[in-house]
Amino acid sequence: MSVEAEDEMRIAWVGGVEKSERVLESIAHDAGCEMEFHGGHVGGRGEEKLRAAIARADLVLIVTDVNSHGAVGVAKREAARLGREVIVTRRFGPARLKQLLHERAVRLAS
Repeated sequence: MSVEAEDEMRIAWVGGVEKSERVLESIAHDAGCEMEFHGGHVGGRGEEKLRAAIARADLVLIVTDVNSHGAVGVAKREAARLGREVIVTRRFGPARLKQLLHERAVRLAS
């Protein structure tokens, strides 16, 4: 694994974004980040997969408008337990992701 890959920020996006995944992933990639999506379904193995995605992430974005109450609770608790940075928001789209990643890049550069 290269040094760049080790420094890459991993983002877990929790909430249904099926239509926007490619756009969001492209925005993250252009900013040097890796994006992982979880639809917010916690039935069956969904909760296990959600916990695993959060464990791999540096930042957890929880979009409540398209998420079950159960998934939001699991994601918040797991992120807190693992000490992950969390953003909980009702809606979050490509423009907000670009803004967030730009602001983080500016903050890290200074």
